[in-house]
Formats: sequence, C-alpha cells, structure tokens
Amino acid sequence: MAVLPLLLCLLPLAPASSPPQPAASSPCPRRCRCQTQSLPLSVLCPGAGLLFVPPSLDRRAAELRLADNFIAAVRRRDLANMTGLLHLSLSRNTIRHVAVGAFADLRALRALHLDGNRLTSLGEGQLRGLVNLRHLILSNNQLAALAAGALDDCAETLEDLDLSYNNLEQLPWEALGRLGNVNTLGLDHNLLASVPAGAFSRLHKLARLDMTSNRLTTIPPDPLFSRLPLLARPRGSPASALVLAFGGNPLHCNCELVWLRRLAREDDLEACASPPALGGRYFWAVGEEEFVCEPPVVTHRSPPLAVPAGRPAALRCRAVGDPEPRVRWVSPQGRLLGNSSRARAFPNGTLELLVTEPEDGGTFTCIAANAAGEATAAVELTVGPPPPPQLANSTSCDPPRDGEPDALTPPSAASASAKVADTVAPTDRGVQVTEHGATAALVQWPDQRPVPGIRMYQIQYNSSADDILVYRMIPADSRSFLLTDLASGRTYDLCVLAVYEDSATGLTATRPVGCARFSTEPALRPCAAPHAPFLGGTMIIALGGVIVASVLVFIFVLLLRYKVHGGQPPGKAKGAAPVSSVCSQTNGALGPVPSAPAPAPEPAAPRAHTVVQLDCEPWGPSHEPAGP
Repeated sequence: MAVLPLLLCLLPLAPASSPPQPAASSPCPRRCRCQTQSLPLSVLCPGAGLLFVPPSLDRRAAELRLADNFIAAVRRRDLANMTGLLHLSLSRNTIRHVAVGAFADLRALRALHLDGNRLTSLGEGQLRGLVNLRHLILSNNQLAALAAGALDDCAETLEDLDLSYNNLEQLPWEALGRLGNVNTLGLDHNLLASVPAGAFSRLHKLARLDMTSNRLTTIPPDPLFSRLPLLARPRGSPASALVLAFGGNPLHCNCELVWLRRLAREDDLEACASPPALGGRYFWAVGEEEFVCEPPVVTHRSPPLAVPAGRPAALRCRAVGDPEPRVRWVSPQGRLLGNSSRARAFPNGTLELLVTEPEDGGTFTCIAANAAGEATAAVELTVGPPPPPQLANSTSCDPPRDGEPDALTPPSAASASAKVADTVAPTDRGVQVTEHGATAALVQWPDQRPVPGIRMYQIQYNSSADDILVYRMIPADSRSFLLTDLASGRTYDLCVLAVYEDSATGLTATRPVGCARFSTEPALRPCAAPHAPFLGGTMIIALGGVIVASVLVFIFVLLLRYKVHGGQPPGKAKGAAPVSSVCSQTNGALGPVPSAPAPAPEPAAPRAHTVVQLDCEPWGPSHEPAGP
C-alpha cells in the first residue's frame, strides 16, 4: 500500500510524450521559395531563370508556380507522384513539347496554366489523368490542332477553357459540345471560318462566349442563343444572360443573320463586311429589312450529252445567289446522288459518272438551293451502245491533205449511221457543218440579206468537256468559216449570230442565224516507224562492219600475192636476174646520191643503223660487179 503513493508522487516527474513529427521535407530548389511550415505546401519559382522543372521538388506540394522561366519541355518524370498538387502554373515559358502522361499523376489538380508558350498541337494523351481539372488556360500559344480526345478526362469537370490567340482553323466541335459544366469559353483571335449549327446547344451553363477576331462570315442559329438573352458586356447583366462577343469578323449581313439581329442585345460595335451596300456599317444599326438574300439562278448547265456505255460522263451545273447556293443532283429514277462507287459529286456542282450504263440514260436534275429558295435545271444524258473493240496493233496512216490543218471529210450516210450515239442532228438547218475532221470543221450558213445593216457574224461554240465558250468574229460578206482549233473526239455545240444595227434604237443588236452540233473525228495514230536511235545504231554497226571487212580483204590479198611469188618480193620473179637495192643516206638531201659498187656481201651479223632518209635504186644485171 505504501508503494502506490510513491508512484503517484513520481508520476508528474516523468517527461511528457512529444507529438509526432512530420516527415523530413525535401530541400527547396535553388532560386525558389518554399512554404513548408504549414499545410498546404507550396513551391514558388517565378522568374528564376529555370531551364527545366527542378528535380528536387517536394512531392507533397499543393501549389507549384514555374511561370516566367525558360522551360522548354515537360517530361514524364518531372511531376511524377505529385498526387496532392492543386494548382500548377507554367505560364510564359518556352514549352514546345509535353510528354504523353506528363500529368497522369495529378489527379487532384484543379487549375493548369499553359498560356504564353509555344505549343503547336495537343494530342489525346497529353492531358491524361486530369480528372478533376476545372480551369485550363491555353491562350497565346501556336496551337494549330486540337485532338478530338484531348479533353476526354476533364470533359465533365472543366469550367473555364481559354483557347484564344492561337492558330486554330478547325476545332473538335463534338468534343466541345460535351463540356456540360463550362462557364467561359474563349475562342477569340483564331482562324475559325465556320461554326457548325448547334455547336453550343448542350452548353447549358455557358455564361460567356468570345469569338471575336476570327474569319466568320456568318454565325448559324443555335438553340442556346434563342433561350437566353444576349449581352455584349457583363456589367449589370443578369446571372442567366449569355455574354456573346463576335466583333472583328468579316460578317456577311444577309438573311442568314436575321435571327441574330432579332435578339435583344447591346451594341458591341460589330460591323458588316459585305455585301457592298452594307460594308462598314455597324451590325446593330442595320435595319432588319436590309438583311436580304438572293435566290439562286442557274447560269450554266451541260448541253445534252451522248456517250457510249462504259465511258465516263461529266454533268456540270453552275449557279449564283446570296448566299452561295449548294448544288445537288437527282437521277432520272428520282434518287438523290452523292459520292459512291460509280459517281462523284463535287462542291463546284459537277457530277461525274465514272462508268455509264444503259440505265443511266435520261434526264438528270440539277438543284441549286440556298436560304432564299432553289432553282432547278435539266441535263439530258444519252447512253449508246459500247464502241467496237479495236485491235491493239492497228495503225492508221492517212495523212491530212496538203495545205489544210486536218483532213476534212464530208459526212456520208455510212458515217452518219455509225455515229448515231455521238452526233445529234443540228437544231437549225440554216447552219450546217458540211465537213469535219479531228481538229477542224467547216461551218456554212445561208445569206442573211433580208436583215439590214449586218456588220459581222459571230460564231460561238464549246465542247461537251469544256465550259469555256469560244467566240469568232466573221466579216459580213462571209458565208463559211473553217474552225481549226478543235479537240479530237469531242462533241461541239455551235451557234452563228448576225450582228447588225437596229434602225429603231440605233444600237447594235444580234440575231441568231442557227445552231448545229457535230463531233470531231478521233485522233489518228501515226504509222509505226523505227526510232531514230535504232536507225543511228544500225548505220554505225553496218559502217564499222564494212570497214573491218575491207581491211581483212586487203590483208588477205597481200598475203596471197606474197605466197604466189614464193616468198620473194613481187618485183622479182623466178628466173629473172637478181635485183638488189642500193640505199644511201641523204639526211634530207634532194635527189639520189651516186654510190660506188659495193663488194659482194659476206656473211656477217646484222648491224643496227640509224637512217634518216634512204633513197634506193634498183641494181640490175648490167650493174652487177664482175666476178672474181
């Protein structure tokens, strides 16, 4: 019992237990300021001259500021294991590259500032892992491409997206439409030329949309704009109002912008760039009745075409209007035509049938439509039987006549029946093409003396494969004209007009004389002839063979003569007196030099002599020395 009071007396003297100490923090990077005494921890390195993200960062930091440095890239290991980071600022660096997964561990990050850098694109994996991101600032970069899945991980949490001052010509509008919680969307100072209809219809929390200084000529109607009042400035605006800014765009003020003109909105100095009558006027100062459109008018269509089965055919249709009309084609069976395995529809209004079939024949309808209405035009297509097969080695060697650009042949009954599918009878018997070849045609028309004051004739023509109309001015006393600039194998539509002076008005007028259609002959293939290099090589080989044969024959004749004379020189035959040659050295002297008779030669070894010039005289029998 005495022990217990003693223990109670000693208990106050025991040292009190110390609270748990925090783990040792990482050293603060050089030139940075670190707040590690209390939570949350922060690392502040603005304007520290850093070339890369410091490797000695405290991985427990909740705030990291690295703005105004010279960091050129963000690597995968730079921000690894920083799971508690809430705010990251990399503004105004020289970042060109962000590694895939560089932010993968920043699952708690709320704000990411990457503005004022040199990013040119943003891929799908570079923002991976930012599942709680609310503020993404990417302004003042060089972004030209934004991947469709770049914002997938933060699509449901993002509240502020700033893409201003970049080089964006296109945007993943479908991905932007999924940002259901976004309040502010900055798209200003880019290169956007169009916005699809309904691009913002699902952004129910959108409070500010900035599209100033782009290349927008029109803004399509959007259900979001019609539900909320539009204001230009946020001052005094209700919480439910949408602040919309679209100034600095080349707006085309026609009927397509009437919906925007009818909305209640403050003046923000937006101006019209076109049409010319409204150019330079403030958008909100233009009356609603001045926002007008012009219905489409078909200005050109292909003439009736006739092609053999299996060949391609191009149908053309041109239309004008305000806004520019869209051209569509309807087949003879009533089907709307588009791009398929057999047909291609081009934005300029051309429909190309790659391979025609007999059932393609009929009337095709061209429909040009815009916001003000539509216009239609019919194009007739005739598909004839396929052309007969041609032999691969067949050649044609019919030359054109002398003095003419092409061989002109008058149409005969046989040729007319053979070209039923290619040639249509002339629409006016007054103008006829009496002769035609591959590149030329002779046009004739009757006398127009009943028309007084004729100054000249005008010929207009174009081919089925060309939209360009060619004009020719002919003197008034002419009744025919030879066209020499035609293309082979094409169908031409030609009209002749009389240009005269109208006595009633005193003005120059035209009167059609008639029209005709004709087809030029296909181009003739020249006769096959040996190529020049082949002829040149053959001539060289033949000439060389002749030279070699001549040399061989000459050598053979010399050998034959030598053998016939028994190994003696040709001048000394058998039985004749011995002949020798007396040679003397002249060293360039003119004329022979007399020499004394030489004694009979004795057998001796031959000696080498240096001879400059030798004059040799035959030593006949009368000159032989006397015997011993």
